Amino acid sequence: MGMVLGRITVETPKHEVLHTGDGYEVRKYPPCVAAEFTYDPKEWRGDADGGFTVLANYIGALGKPQNTKPEKIAMTAPVITSGGGGGEAPSEKIAMTAPVISTGAGAEPEPVAMTAPVITDDQQAPGKVTMQFLLPSKYAKAEEAPRPTDERVVIREVPERKFGVVRFSGVAADRTVREKAEGLRAALEKDGYTIKGPFVLARYNPPFTLPPLRTNEVMIPVE
Repeated sequence: MGMVLGRITVETPKHEVLHTGDGYEVRKYPPCVAAEFTYDPKEWRGDADGGFTVLANYIGALGKPQNTKPEKIAMTAPVITSGGGGGEAPSEKIAMTAPVISTGAGAEPEPVAMTAPVITDDQQAPGKVTMQFLLPSKYAKAEEAPRPTDERVVIREVPERKFGVVRFSGVAADRTVREKAEGLRAALEKDGYTIKGPFVLARYNPPFTLPPLRTNEVMIPVE
């Protein structure tokens, strides 16, 4: 019932607030470890979040984990998406850098607790989407995370990064997200920040959370 009412019960990324502006924050996030999958949404009937199942299987969220250790990976939040070629996020969908760890074999699966955010990014290649699950903070290095048995999943270390962030509730519809991103970009540039890339959309709740009680954030990388 708590999640229906917007309660966030999973691990969220630690961060330091560097600046509080007019309706936004600038945050610094420490390095972390992510599970990553790059795919073409056409393979998922045009669903930009279609790769979610592949990563959820890696951590054991949907059953037997597809990794090589006997340990479950906890889920975190938020889920982060970017898409549309120009940094536009997809419409209301919820999905869940560095040495790369490739697949392993021969050992028993290790369930991995799912963390958040889940990140999708279409900046890798034309038509492609890259989705990331940020793993729990107990995995400080890529080599500490369970090795995936699905060769499409890689484990990467995500470096320290800074984001300008605006928070809002309700349904994260395309128009709303674009308006929030445009307003945030204008506020950041007015305050002297340099925009370093397209925005991403962070959603902290599952789809069954009542819309007015959902927590969403538009995040823009800055320097």
